[in-house]
Amino acid sequence: MELMELINASAQFIEGKLEGRKPQIGIVLGSGLGKLADKIENKIVIPYKTIPGFVQSTAIGHAGNLICGTLGGKTVLAMQGRFHYYEGHSMQQVVHPIRTMIRLGIKFLFVSNAAGAINRTFAVGDIMIIDNHINLLPSPLIGPNVDEFGVRFPDMSRPYDTDVIRLADSIGKELGYTNIKHGVYLSNSGPNYETAAEINYYRTIGADAVGMSTTPEVIAARHARIPVFGCSVITNATSDADNPVELDGDEVVEIGNRASEKMGKLFTTIIERIEL
Repeated sequence: MELMELINASAQFIEGKLEGRKPQIGIVLGSGLGKLADKIENKIVIPYKTIPGFVQSTAIGHAGNLICGTLGGKTVLAMQGRFHYYEGHSMQQVVHPIRTMIRLGIKFLFVSNAAGAINRTFAVGDIMIIDNHINLLPSPLIGPNVDEFGVRFPDMSRPYDTDVIRLADSIGKELGYTNIKHGVYLSNSGPNYETAAEINYYRTIGADAVGMSTTPEVIAARHARIPVFGCSVITNATSDADNPVELDGDEVVEIGNRASEKMGKLFTTIIERIEL
């Protein structure tokens, strides 16, 4: 099946399950952050395994459901778990849900992830608003351009919406959050965690946090000129030459779960106030 045919098949299947609802905002919930879905009201839950063109998420802490409902007074489509390049999926499969949500009419994309600290001033449990990113994964735009979504060479000078970043800062202060940081998110392929030498390299080139996702989804959204807001939950202090740390995937998920409450309030309030 051709790429657009598969995207249309996914969109038509999902649309048939939505009981006439029109999604306004897409949300991607990363490792340990799937509990944010509990904040969504009047839920319709669609398992990935039932959707044509969707693969099954195998990552720890990813439930594998698409959830439609109301959050902050708006209709949202939330991915309870994402697809990763390291799972063996093609980059087209990784961003297929994003393109499907765009086909269904979303006007804004929210992305979240669990990330390791590169910036030495970051602590476990901090929330990092993503100001920019460094993508070390293959671009999802490699191959024939999907003209239905955007131009061959899309601009990426401002991948994250600066107005919503300012709004998030203001809301964070209102909520009394003292652990909100800003930074550059770097994505690599994984699934292994980083060596001390790699961490030192990433710090040198300007990264503040590192993970194994998110940037392909953002690129796919910006290709279609969909604005994006992104946050990372800092779930571990990464190793460097002076501070070797042995990392555990289950622990990362647990820290993400504990941060879900704060992330939920932040996302909900932003969505409530955002103008589409």
